[in-house]
Amino acid sequence: MSLAGAMTDGWIDGIRHVPSPNCDERPGGQAVSLIVIHAISLPPSRFGGGDIERLFTNTLDPDAHPSFARLRALRVSAHFLICRDGEIVQFVSCERRAWHAGVSVWQGRQACNDFSIGIEIEGCDEIPFEDLQYERLIGLIGCLRARYPVAALAGHADIAPQRKTDPGPCFAWSRLAVEGMPPRVAA
Repeated sequence: MSLAGAMTDGWIDGIRHVPSPNCDERPGGQAVSLIVIHAISLPPSRFGGGDIERLFTNTLDPDAHPSFARLRALRVSAHFLICRDGEIVQFVSCERRAWHAGVSVWQGRQACNDFSIGIEIEGCDEIPFEDLQYERLIGLIGCLRARYPVAALAGHADIAPQRKTDPGPCFAWSRLAVEGMPPRVAA
């Protein structure tokens, strides 16, 4: 699967779209200049099953697993999810603000959701990511950079270091060789 880069109203053509209600308008004058890379697994350290989609669409049953109780009132999303099998799912138009970063700061700028695109990768801190996930991520970053003035990549831990660890120690930043941009810029 290659991303041709065709986009309609901030939605990439040719991938699965699952619209999330957890988004709103970007503040005026905020250009997308940052891509934030996250890692997620639901239940923790388990993959597949659709629970991430349910979380991002507010349909996750908080009684389905003991770890879900703390997510009961959570309203979050990301622009994209890259599954273990390489499938890319889009939840929010890139033209809108997804609720992925929370309280965050990047190079002195607060509220990273305002000027970033959030990409979740199905994974956790203890298990290496799949080769196909890196391939899809590189393709997605290239597609987004063709459309938006992205100047940097950061992990969730880089923009919210007191709260987050993702994408975690098993994420190989060195594999993100993106032409014209360093793979990771320090906050």
